[in-house]
Amino acid sequence: MEQYKLLTPGPLTTTSRVKEEMLFDRCTWDDEYKNITQKIRRQLLEIASVSPAVYTAVLMQGSGSFGVEAVLTTCIGKKDKCLIITNGAYGERMVTMAQYSGINYVAYHVPYDMIHDIGDIKMILASDEAITHIAMVHCETTTGILNPIEDIAQISKEYGKTLIVDAMSSFGGIEINVQDLSIDYLISSANKCIQGVPGFCFVVAKLEKLLNCQGNSRSLSLDLYDQWKHMDKDGKWRYTSPTHVVAAFSKALDELVDEGGVFARNKRYEKNNRLLREKLNHMGIVAYLKETFQSPIIATFLFPTEEFDFNMFYQYVKARGFVLYPGKLTDVNTFRIGTIGEIYEEDILQLCDIIKEYVRA
Repeated sequence: MEQYKLLTPGPLTTTSRVKEEMLFDRCTWDDEYKNITQKIRRQLLEIASVSPAVYTAVLMQGSGSFGVEAVLTTCIGKKDKCLIITNGAYGERMVTMAQYSGINYVAYHVPYDMIHDIGDIKMILASDEAITHIAMVHCETTTGILNPIEDIAQISKEYGKTLIVDAMSSFGGIEINVQDLSIDYLISSANKCIQGVPGFCFVVAKLEKLLNCQGNSRSLSLDLYDQWKHMDKDGKWRYTSPTHVVAAFSKALDELVDEGGVFARNKRYEKNNRLLREKLNHMGIVAYLKETFQSPIIATFLFPTEEFDFNMFYQYVKARGFVLYPGKLTDVNTFRIGTIGEIYEEDILQLCDIIKEYVRA
C-alpha cells in the first residue's frame, strides 16, 4: 500500500513510535494496562493546567462526538437548559444531539466565517434566566476558526453558568488553562493535537460538577459519571476499551512532552499554517477566514476558479504523497488543509510545490 501524509484535522499523521505501540496485544484487566490508563489521566490533567483535587479526567470509548454527547446527556439535567453557541458543523452537531436526547436548549447561530458577539451572548443570558449551561466549540474544524474561549469563559463565570467546551481540535495544540478559565467540562479526542490514533475521547471535568450528575444520564454506554466511578477506582474501563489505541496515546503523550509541551507544538503548528496560507495566497488561492480568526489547526481556502475540480486536484496531490480535506460549506466552495500531526515546514513546502505544479498545469 502506498504511504501518504494526512493533512487533515484528525486522523492525522503519527510517528512510527506511536504506530509501534499498537503491535502488542494487551488485556483490559491486567494491572500494567490499567496503569497506562491512570498515567494518561494524570498527564491530561497536567496539560489542562488543573489540580487533581479540583478536576478529574475520564476516558470514553468512541470518537470525539461520543465524548460531547456523553457530557451533554450526563451533565445537563431534565430541569436544566443549555445555550449552544455555534458557527460551524460541530456546533450544529451539538444542537442535533440536544434534539435527539430531549435536552432543553436554545441555539445562538452566527455565520461560519464569524465569531460570536459577546454582547449578544450577554443579552441572551440576561433575557433567559432558565439557562444553566453554555456549550461551545473552541476551534471549529469546519473552517479553522478559533472562537474566543477566554471571553465566553468570563461571561460564564459572571452569570454563574456551567461551561462545556468542545476542544477537540485545540487541546494539546493550543494552550488552555482550564482551571483559570473555570471550564467545567472540556472534551477532546485521542487523534487530534496529541497525535494519537482514533478510538477514544476524554473529558477533563470539574469534580464538584461531575459529582452532581449521578443518575442524570440518558444513555447507559455514555454515562460519564458511571464511567468515572469505575475508572477512578483502579483504572478499569466499564466496557471493552481500545487497548491498542490507549497504548499508542500514552506514547503520543510522552512525545508531546519530549517536543517541549503544548507551547512548542503550538509554535510548530502556527508556523505550518502561516507558511501554507502565505504560499497559497501567492498562487491566487485565498483563505476563507480573516487572519484574526484563523487557528493554527486547519486552513480553509476558496476554490480559485469556478471551473476548479476539487476531485481532480485531490487525486493529483494524493498521488504525490499528501491527502487533503474537502470542505463544502453552505453556498461557498472550499477545501481544507490541516497543519497538525507529524508535519513540519519541509512537508508544507513540498505540498506547496505540488500545488504550484497543478495550478500551472
